[in-house]
Amino acid sequence: MIVQYQGKEKEIPTKFSIRIIGNNLSKSSSNYQLELLVGDKQIPTFTTLIHQSLYNCLKEIYLFRKYNQMVFDDASEKIISEYVPYDLVLYSHEKKVLFMA
Repeated sequence: MIVQYQGKEKEIPTKFSIRIIGNNLSKSSSNYQLELLVGDKQIPTFTTLIHQSLYNCLKEIYLFRKYNQMVFDDASEKIISEYVPYDLVLYSHEKKVLFMA
């Protein structure tokens, strides 16, 4: 699933994409991997590659954005790829962490 946002990086208008990769390794748990793209360029953001929760992945993006002066416009959210309905529901529930004050 790929979610795009319009925003600014150091006051320069920019397009951000979050690529969510759900890896269901077992029936009892899921693991998630996220990639943050600025424009079409993937940037290294994470201390670990795979997280056991989508919340932890989104929290790392929030902290990275805050440190690097990136602002997402939450009203510009657009899903641009096919997705698993469960991932969309989970993302919709957990995305509030991206916009913490």
